[in-house]
Amino acid sequence: MNTRKPNNRKNDSNSKPGNKRETSKGRTSDKKDGKLKDTKSKGSKTELKPKDIKARGRFIDYKSKLKKGDPLPSFNDHAVRLNKYLSNAGICSRREADVLISTGLVSVNGEIILEMGYKVKPDDVVKYDGGTLKSEKKRYVLLNKPKGFVTTMDDPLGRKTVMGLVKKACKERVYPVGRLDRETTGLLLFTNDGDLAKKLTHPLHKAGKIYHVELNKKVSSEDLKKLIAGIDLEDGKAIFDNAEFVNVENAKEVGVELHSGKNRVVRRAFESLGYKVTKLDRVMFAGLTKKDLPRGVFRHLTEKEVAFLKMLKN
Repeated sequence: MNTRKPNNRKNDSNSKPGNKRETSKGRTSDKKDGKLKDTKSKGSKTELKPKDIKARGRFIDYKSKLKKGDPLPSFNDHAVRLNKYLSNAGICSRREADVLISTGLVSVNGEIILEMGYKVKPDDVVKYDGGTLKSEKKRYVLLNKPKGFVTTMDDPLGRKTVMGLVKKACKERVYPVGRLDRETTGLLLFTNDGDLAKKLTHPLHKAGKIYHVELNKKVSSEDLKKLIAGIDLEDGKAIFDNAEFVNVENAKEVGVELHSGKNRVVRRAFESLGYKVTKLDRVMFAGLTKKDLPRGVFRHLTEKEVAFLKMLKN
Protein backbone atom coordinates (compact mmCIF):
# COMPACT_ATOMS: atom_id res chain seq x y z
CA MET A 1 0.00 0.00 0.00
CA ASN A 2 1.35 3.38 -0.97
CA THR A 3 1.56 5.67 2.09
CA ARG A 4 3.13 8.62 0.27
CA LYS A 5 1.25 11.89 0.93
CA PRO A 6 -0.15 13.73 -2.04
CA ASN A 7 1.44 17.01 -3.07
CA ASN A 8 -1.13 19.74 -2.41
CA ARG A 9 1.08 22.73 -3.27
CA LYS A 10 -0.72 24.78 -5.88
CA ASN A 11 2.14 27.09 -6.72
CA ASP A 12 4.89 24.54 -7.25
CA SER A 13 7.59 26.26 -9.28
CA ASN A 14 8.00 23.11 -11.33
CA SER A 15 4.29 22.63 -12.06
CA LYS A 16 4.18 24.89 -15.09
CA PRO A 17 6.85 26.00 -17.54
CA GLY A 18 7.81 29.62 -17.28
CA ASN A 19 6.97 29.92 -13.58
CA LYS A 20 9.42 31.71 -11.30
CA ARG A 21 11.16 30.26 -8.28
CA GLU A 22 12.65 32.21 -5.38
CA THR A 23 16.41 32.10 -4.85
CA SER A 24 18.26 32.13 -1.53
CA LYS A 25 18.95 35.87 -1.80
CA GLY A 26 15.36 36.93 -2.34
CA ARG A 27 15.65 37.21 -6.11
CA THR A 28 13.82 35.12 -8.67
CA SER A 29 15.05 33.43 -11.78
CA ASP A 30 12.84 33.37 -14.84
CA LYS A 31 13.29 30.12 -16.69
CA LYS A 32 12.44 31.73 -19.99
CA ASP A 33 15.33 34.22 -20.07
CA GLY A 34 17.46 33.15 -17.08
CA LYS A 35 17.62 36.73 -15.74
CA LEU A 36 17.50 37.60 -12.07
CA LYS A 37 14.80 39.99 -10.92
CA ASP A 38 14.22 41.64 -7.56
CA THR A 39 10.99 40.46 -5.96
CA LYS A 40 11.55 41.88 -2.48
CA SER A 41 8.70 43.86 -1.04
CA LYS A 42 9.04 47.54 -0.26
CA GLY A 43 9.18 46.87 3.42
CA SER A 44 12.07 44.44 3.20
CA LYS A 45 15.59 45.42 4.11
CA THR A 46 17.80 45.99 1.08
CA GLU A 47 21.54 45.49 1.23
CA LEU A 48 23.39 48.68 0.21
CA LYS A 49 26.62 48.81 -1.70
CA PRO A 50 29.58 50.52 0.08
CA LYS A 51 29.33 53.61 -2.17
CA ASP A 52 25.59 53.89 -1.42
CA ILE A 53 26.22 53.66 2.31
CA LYS A 54 28.84 56.42 2.05
CA ALA A 55 26.53 58.65 0.01
CA ARG A 56 23.63 58.07 2.41
CA GLY A 57 25.93 58.85 5.34
CA ARG A 58 26.83 62.22 3.89
CA PHE A 59 23.16 63.00 3.35
CA ILE A 60 22.21 62.01 6.89
CA ASP A 61 25.07 64.07 8.35
CA TYR A 62 23.96 67.09 6.36
CA LYS A 63 20.29 66.55 7.14
CA SER A 64 20.98 66.36 10.87
CA LYS A 65 22.58 69.79 10.73
CA LEU A 66 19.36 71.39 9.48
CA LYS A 67 16.75 72.20 12.08
CA LYS A 68 13.12 71.60 11.29
CA GLY A 69 11.77 74.58 9.38
CA ASP A 70 15.20 75.89 8.29
CA PRO A 71 15.22 77.23 4.72
CA LEU A 72 17.00 75.28 2.02
CA PRO A 73 20.50 76.58 1.17
CA SER A 74 20.51 79.19 -1.60
CA PHE A 75 23.11 79.44 -4.33
CA ASN A 76 24.36 82.86 -5.40
CA ASP A 77 26.11 83.00 -8.76
CA HIS A 78 28.07 86.05 -7.59
CA ALA A 79 29.37 84.43 -4.39
CA VAL A 80 32.82 82.83 -4.47
CA ARG A 81 34.67 80.62 -2.03
CA LEU A 82 36.86 82.53 0.39
CA ASN A 83 40.06 80.78 -0.67
CA LYS A 84 39.38 81.69 -4.31
CA TYR A 85 38.71 85.29 -3.26
CA LEU A 86 42.12 85.47 -1.57
CA SER A 87 43.75 83.98 -4.66
CA ASN A 88 41.97 86.46 -6.93
CA ALA A 89 43.25 89.27 -4.72
CA GLY A 90 46.80 88.15 -5.48
CA ILE A 91 47.59 87.10 -1.91
CA CYS A 92 48.48 83.46 -2.54
CA SER A 93 47.28 80.23 -4.13
CA ARG A 94 44.00 78.61 -3.06
CA ARG A 95 45.83 75.88 -1.15
CA GLU A 96 47.88 78.45 0.77
CA ALA A 97 44.69 80.45 1.37
CA ASP A 98 43.19 77.46 3.19
CA VAL A 99 46.10 77.63 5.64
CA LEU A 100 45.57 81.36 6.22
CA ILE A 101 41.86 80.79 6.83
CA SER A 102 42.42 77.89 9.25
CA THR A 103 44.84 79.98 11.32
CA GLY A 104 42.28 82.76 11.78
CA LEU A 105 44.05 85.45 9.75
CA VAL A 106 41.04 86.21 7.53
CA SER A 107 37.82 87.97 8.53
CA VAL A 108 34.60 88.75 6.66
CA ASN A 109 32.47 91.68 7.83
CA GLY A 110 34.44 91.83 11.06
CA GLU A 111 34.05 88.14 11.91
CA ILE A 112 36.97 85.69 11.75
CA ILE A 113 36.15 82.86 9.35
CA LEU A 114 37.55 79.35 9.89
CA GLU A 115 35.20 77.51 7.52
CA MET A 116 36.97 76.27 4.37
CA GLY A 117 33.93 76.41 2.12
CA TYR A 118 32.71 79.84 3.24
CA LYS A 119 31.41 81.93 0.33
CA VAL A 120 31.99 85.65 -0.06
CA LYS A 121 29.32 87.91 -1.56
CA PRO A 122 30.15 90.99 -3.65
CA ASP A 123 29.30 93.46 -0.86
CA ASP A 124 31.25 91.61 1.88
CA VAL A 125 34.30 93.27 3.45
CA VAL A 126 37.21 90.82 3.53
CA LYS A 127 40.31 91.57 5.57
CA TYR A 128 43.63 89.77 5.76
CA ASP A 129 46.26 90.66 8.34
CA GLY A 130 44.43 93.92 9.09
CA GLY A 131 44.18 95.12 5.48
CA THR A 132 41.02 95.20 3.35
CA LEU A 133 41.18 93.09 0.20
CA LYS A 134 39.61 93.55 -3.19
CA SER A 135 39.14 90.74 -5.67
CA GLU A 136 41.19 91.96 -8.60
CA LYS A 137 40.92 91.10 -12.26
CA LYS A 138 43.45 88.47 -13.28
CA ARG A 139 46.37 89.86 -15.27
CA TYR A 140 49.05 88.03 -17.27
CA VAL A 141 51.99 90.05 -18.56
CA LEU A 142 54.93 88.71 -20.57
CA LEU A 143 58.22 90.66 -20.56
CA ASN A 144 61.32 90.24 -22.71
CA LYS A 145 63.78 91.10 -19.96
CA PRO A 146 66.98 93.00 -20.83
CA LYS A 147 70.31 92.70 -18.98
CA GLY A 148 71.00 94.70 -15.84
CA PHE A 149 67.65 94.16 -14.06
CA VAL A 150 67.16 92.02 -10.97
CA THR A 151 64.02 89.89 -10.53
CA THR A 152 62.78 91.24 -7.20
CA MET A 153 59.92 93.47 -6.09
CA ASP A 154 62.45 95.97 -4.71
CA ASP A 155 66.20 95.93 -4.21
CA PRO A 156 67.94 97.17 -1.01
CA LEU A 157 71.05 97.95 -3.07
CA GLY A 158 69.12 100.33 -5.29
CA ARG A 159 69.59 98.32 -8.48
CA LYS A 160 67.04 98.41 -11.28
CA THR A 161 64.29 95.80 -10.92
CA VAL A 162 61.99 94.16 -13.45
CA MET A 163 59.02 95.76 -11.69
CA GLY A 164 60.01 99.10 -13.15
CA LEU A 165 59.63 97.64 -16.64
CA VAL A 166 56.02 96.49 -16.12
CA LYS A 167 54.70 99.21 -13.80
CA LYS A 168 52.52 100.63 -16.58
CA ALA A 169 51.19 97.25 -17.69
CA CYS A 170 48.11 97.35 -15.41
CA LYS A 171 46.75 98.93 -12.26
CA GLU A 172 46.72 95.56 -10.48
CA ARG A 173 49.88 94.48 -8.72
CA VAL A 174 51.52 91.58 -10.53
CA TYR A 175 54.39 89.36 -9.44
CA PRO A 176 57.16 87.61 -11.41
CA VAL A 177 56.75 83.86 -11.90
CA GLY A 178 60.18 82.40 -11.17
CA ARG A 179 63.43 84.32 -11.55
CA LEU A 180 66.04 85.37 -14.06
CA ASP A 181 69.40 86.56 -12.73
CA ARG A 182 70.61 90.07 -13.44
CA GLU A 183 72.70 89.20 -16.51
CA THR A 184 70.19 86.77 -18.07
CA THR A 185 67.79 88.05 -20.71
CA GLY A 186 64.56 86.69 -22.11
CA LEU A 187 61.03 85.76 -21.18
CA LEU A 188 59.63 86.49 -17.75
CA LEU A 189 55.95 86.11 -16.86
CA PHE A 190 54.10 88.34 -14.37
CA THR A 191 50.65 87.66 -12.90
CA ASN A 192 48.38 88.13 -9.90
CA ASP A 193 46.91 84.65 -10.45
CA GLY A 194 48.29 82.80 -7.45
CA ASP A 195 47.03 79.38 -8.57
CA LEU A 196 48.70 79.61 -11.97
CA ALA A 197 51.95 80.93 -10.50
CA LYS A 198 52.01 78.03 -8.04
CA LYS A 199 51.40 75.55 -10.84
CA LEU A 200 54.21 76.90 -13.04
CA THR A 201 56.75 76.89 -10.19
CA HIS A 202 55.71 73.79 -8.22
CA PRO A 203 58.60 71.32 -7.68
CA LEU A 204 56.60 68.51 -9.28
CA HIS A 205 55.30 70.55 -12.22
CA LYS A 206 58.03 72.90 -13.37
CA ALA A 207 57.29 74.82 -16.55
CA GLY A 208 59.43 73.91 -19.55
CA LYS A 209 62.13 76.42 -20.52
CA ILE A 210 64.48 76.74 -23.48
CA TYR A 211 67.70 78.80 -23.31
CA HIS A 212 70.11 80.03 -25.96
CA VAL A 213 73.57 79.74 -24.38
CA GLU A 214 76.83 81.29 -25.59
CA LEU A 215 80.05 80.02 -24.01
CA ASN A 216 83.68 81.07 -23.80
CA LYS A 217 84.90 78.06 -25.78
CA LYS A 218 83.67 75.26 -28.01
CA VAL A 219 81.48 72.67 -26.37
CA SER A 220 82.08 68.97 -26.98
CA SER A 221 79.29 66.56 -27.91
CA GLU A 222 80.24 64.42 -24.92
CA ASP A 223 79.51 67.28 -22.53
CA LEU A 224 76.10 67.83 -24.08
CA LYS A 225 75.32 64.17 -23.39
CA LYS A 226 76.41 64.69 -19.78
CA LEU A 227 73.85 67.47 -19.40
CA ILE A 228 71.08 65.13 -20.53
CA ALA A 229 72.33 62.33 -18.29
CA GLY A 230 72.38 64.72 -15.33
CA ILE A 231 74.88 67.03 -13.65
CA ASP A 232 75.54 66.77 -9.92
CA LEU A 233 75.37 70.20 -8.28
CA GLU A 234 75.66 71.17 -4.64
CA ASP A 235 71.85 71.31 -4.30
CA GLY A 236 71.16 68.06 -6.17
CA LYS A 237 71.23 66.66 -9.69
CA ALA A 238 70.16 68.84 -12.62
CA ILE A 239 68.84 66.91 -15.62
CA PHE A 240 68.39 68.61 -18.99
CA ASP A 241 65.63 67.43 -21.34
CA ASN A 242 67.69 68.29 -24.40
CA ALA A 243 70.99 69.92 -25.35
CA GLU A 244 72.23 70.52 -28.90
CA PHE A 245 74.25 72.92 -31.01
CA VAL A 246 72.42 75.95 -32.36
CA ASN A 247 74.77 76.05 -35.32
CA VAL A 248 76.99 73.08 -36.17
CA GLU A 249 79.67 75.45 -37.48
CA ASN A 250 79.74 77.38 -34.19
CA ALA A 251 80.17 74.98 -31.26
CA LYS A 252 80.16 77.88 -28.78
CA GLU A 253 76.39 78.34 -29.11
CA VAL A 254 74.12 75.74 -27.55
CA GLY A 255 70.38 75.37 -27.04
CA VAL A 256 69.23 73.64 -23.86
CA GLU A 257 65.77 72.62 -22.64
CA LEU A 258 64.90 71.80 -19.04
CA HIS A 259 62.16 71.87 -16.39
CA SER A 260 64.39 72.39 -13.36
CA GLY A 261 63.72 75.44 -11.20
CA LYS A 262 67.10 75.47 -9.45
CA ASN A 263 68.71 78.88 -9.05
CA ARG A 264 71.18 79.75 -11.87
CA VAL A 265 71.06 76.08 -12.93
CA VAL A 266 72.25 76.61 -16.54
CA ARG A 267 75.28 78.69 -15.56
CA ARG A 268 76.27 76.33 -12.74
CA ALA A 269 75.86 73.22 -14.89
CA PHE A 270 78.20 74.52 -17.59
CA GLU A 271 80.67 75.82 -15.00
CA SER A 272 80.86 72.33 -13.49
CA LEU A 273 81.94 71.08 -16.94
CA GLY A 274 84.66 73.74 -17.25
CA TYR A 275 82.84 76.37 -19.31
CA LYS A 276 81.88 79.96 -18.65
CA VAL A 277 78.54 81.31 -19.88
CA THR A 278 79.07 84.64 -21.68
CA LYS A 279 75.43 85.12 -22.76
CA LEU A 280 72.21 83.50 -21.60
CA ASP A 281 68.79 84.17 -23.13
CA ARG A 282 65.52 82.45 -22.28
CA VAL A 283 63.70 82.07 -25.59
CA MET A 284 60.76 79.95 -24.44
CA PHE A 285 58.81 79.67 -21.18
CA ALA A 286 55.87 77.26 -20.70
CA GLY A 287 55.19 77.29 -24.43
CA LEU A 288 55.36 81.08 -24.73
CA THR A 289 57.91 82.56 -27.16
CA LYS A 290 59.55 85.94 -27.85
CA LYS A 291 57.90 86.32 -31.25
CA ASP A 292 57.16 90.02 -31.97
CA LEU A 293 58.35 91.00 -28.48
CA PRO A 294 61.47 93.25 -28.57
CA ARG A 295 63.91 93.39 -25.67
CA GLY A 296 62.61 95.50 -22.75
CA VAL A 297 59.00 95.39 -24.00
CA PHE A 298 56.01 93.67 -22.41
CA ARG A 299 52.63 92.49 -23.67
CA HIS A 300 49.49 90.96 -22.20
CA LEU A 301 48.76 87.31 -22.91
CA THR A 302 45.81 86.48 -25.11
CA GLU A 303 42.84 84.52 -23.75
CA LYS A 304 44.00 81.55 -25.79
CA GLU A 305 47.49 81.69 -24.23
CA VAL A 306 46.05 81.92 -20.70
CA ALA A 307 43.78 78.93 -21.36
CA PHE A 308 46.79 77.01 -22.68
CA LEU A 309 48.81 77.71 -19.52
CA LYS A 310 45.95 76.58 -17.27
CA MET A 311 45.65 73.31 -19.17
CA LEU A 312 49.38 72.57 -19.09
CA LYS A 313 50.42 69.26 -17.57
CA ASN A 314 54.15 69.52 -17.18
